[in-house]
Amino acid sequence: MKDARVLGVDACRAGWIGVVPSAASGGGSGGGGAARAYFAPRIADLVARADADGEVAVVAVDMPIGLPDGLSDVHAGGPGGPGGPGGRRRADVLARAELGPRWRSVFMTPARAAIEADDYATAVAVNRRLTGEGVSRQAYGLKEKLLEVERWVREAGRRVVEIHPELSFARLAGAPLPHPKTTWAGAERRRELLAAAGVVLAGDLGPAGAAAGVDDVLDAGAAAWTALRVASGEARPLPDPPEVFSDGIPCAIWA
Repeated sequence: MKDARVLGVDACRAGWIGVVPSAASGGGSGGGGAARAYFAPRIADLVARADADGEVAVVAVDMPIGLPDGLSDVHAGGPGGPGGPGGRRRADVLARAELGPRWRSVFMTPARAAIEADDYATAVAVNRRLTGEGVSRQAYGLKEKLLEVERWVREAGRRVVEIHPELSFARLAGAPLPHPKTTWAGAERRRELLAAAGVVLAGDLGPAGAAAGVDDVLDAGAAAWTALRVASGEARPLPDPPEVFSDGIPCAIWA
């Protein structure tokens, strides 16, 4: 799939932002032209809009795919081996370790029962019982989108992988980036890295650019770069091989 059409996806306040790099020209990079951006309120609609301009073979999403069950994971991690400490996903643990000073950008994915809880207080209590730790509001706030992705993945009919943008940017730069993407220096550095790798984000992205924040677009670009690497066979998963929980979905962060 060296020259496959790929899509990088990130959640934004109003829905989902997607980036498709220009046609691959070898070496796992885009062809140098500007990337195409898409927006839709639902991820299935986003992918359908991208498919309308040419079928997408690989979708890389900045969202946890594969939910841990809790302490029972520790000795039942499936092909990927035992789960992480306290039932954590090994993908999250390994990504934090690799990101060093930027480890806080990786939140620990809550146990399935916590994500499915009706309210935040219940989620914290459930996750503490199952894993020994609470749940961040950021993690619980992703509940609807996380479960939306899980439902869509089962019917996607194509290769879908999870990514973490800061891990992708660290691989692009050769080390974790010193400045957060919320700063001018951090945003510009990320845009430069993507452009050098063939994912050129133009100043005018049309309606998609008006619907998504700067950080959302950058993260979707990082996902698109990783999707190119998945298509060319260059990307590797954390952990390798992925672990599998009771949902049966291979769980790993690709970069």
